[in-house]
Amino acid sequence: MRTILDAHVAEPGLAVVEIAAADDATAFAIQQLLSERCATARADRTTREPGEPGVRLRTFVDLRQQPGA
Repeated sequence: MRTILDAHVAEPGLAVVEIAAADDATAFAIQQLLSERCATARADRTTREPGEPGVRLRTFVDLRQQPGA
């Protein structure tokens, strides 16, 4: 995965959430739950690490804003 930059967490209320799940459907379901509660930059695909189980998904969260803002 890409490196987390200082700008991603530069202020209180900003966060980077990395989701590890058994499959794509589970990872996207968790991302959907987050996006219903706070503003998120949603990912459109998961990644797989060779030799590691499951998938990974990274989403950027802004707790300062309401969803859809």
